[in-house]
Amino acid sequence: MNKFRSARLKLGALALGLASLLGLGGGMAHAQDAPVSAVSTATVPIKLALIESLSGPFANTGEAVFRNLLWATERVNAHGGVVLPAAAGGARPLQITRYDSKGQNEEALSALRAAIDDGARVVMQGNSSATAAALIDAINKHNEREPGKRVLFLNYAAVDPILTNEKCSFWHFRFDAHADMRMAALMEVLRGDKALKSVYLIGQDYSFGQAVLREARRQLALQRPDVAIVGDELHPVGRVKDFAPYAVKIKNSGAQAVITGNWGNDLTLLVKAAREVGYAGSFYTFYGNALGAPAAIGDAGIGKVVAVADWMPNVPDAQSAAFYKSFRERFPKPQDDYVHMRMQLMIEALTKAMEGAGSVDAVAVARQLEGVKVSLAGRGGSMRAADHQFQQPLVVGVMDKQGTPGVPFDVEGSGYGFRVVRDIPAAQAEQPTSCKMQRF
Repeated sequence: MNKFRSARLKLGALALGLASLLGLGGGMAHAQDAPVSAVSTATVPIKLALIESLSGPFANTGEAVFRNLLWATERVNAHGGVVLPAAAGGARPLQITRYDSKGQNEEALSALRAAIDDGARVVMQGNSSATAAALIDAINKHNEREPGKRVLFLNYAAVDPILTNEKCSFWHFRFDAHADMRMAALMEVLRGDKALKSVYLIGQDYSFGQAVLREARRQLALQRPDVAIVGDELHPVGRVKDFAPYAVKIKNSGAQAVITGNWGNDLTLLVKAAREVGYAGSFYTFYGNALGAPAAIGDAGIGKVVAVADWMPNVPDAQSAAFYKSFRERFPKPQDDYVHMRMQLMIEALTKAMEGAGSVDAVAVARQLEGVKVSLAGRGGSMRAADHQFQQPLVVGVMDKQGTPGVPFDVEGSGYGFRVVRDIPAAQAEQPTSCKMQRF
């Protein structure tokens, strides 16, 4: 491996110059390749298929993912690409091809078939646990039928715990903390709020939303049995345009706080409606730190909107700050301000695993991924072989005005950012698994 790393360094200087010439095209169509900062015009790119909602109510979340993954692949390519033995193609750049799932499982499965036909052997998806479950089943069947075209599934955001428990698969690797891990982190803050006596549970009516509320009930019973659950309901995913009726019920319930796993427009519209009806309680969220939520709730959220993540821009660390500034230089528009450390670590892990395997063969790469350890900008983690659940620190932040102590950076130009109040080590964030995996 030393000669491969040396080759990467030699190629890096040239590739860095090429990377600076790249631009990000907007509105790419179904199955369109993202730009590649080429290691060499003669090399064959390693194709990565992104299957996400790139149209419809959650298109903004799909585009946010794409920006993160594009940036991650640009960084790898700028340092020489994936450095493999000559027999495996030598130094090869990563290239993302986009496939629009339109928020539908059947579309995602159709995209999977197209991606495989197009030569992709790594599939990336995350913005729906239901879609992730469907992809896991389809990939399991495909890999059994066609061992010469086996596919790996890298999951950066589908956090239903079942995906690395009952439905765990040798071919699936999750780089986000699952819902139970996130809920436990939120409880670190909620447990200390002794004035809190009542909560309202609300979520999206599909596997992930159901898992969040189920775990909220379980952990509240264990850690805060004195807190009453005064509301507990699910709503359709991506179809509610007016959350005012839900907000009125929340306000009338007398709940002092809302616990929700809502994401995308379902979160933004919920917190906006709550503000408009005059709800003054707190929000304990999985995703309240971006995609319009802080701007939607405004001053009413200061000290009251709590979010959990694998990383936040205001993590008090110089390396972290430099990492965030670099992303903002690459994507300067305020609406593009949504960076995920875990997605960067995922691409770093894939690169390291391919180089360790000396191949892009799915079985060889999967075996390397099972024990991979990666770090970037002062953060890092490792893949747990037992269930393919990435183990990493988690942070919990509370919304505040930019410029207040601990909040040098705001979110999406809103003037509001998140002050980190808990930085939970990976060992503490870890949860047990019931996975019984068949290995290859």
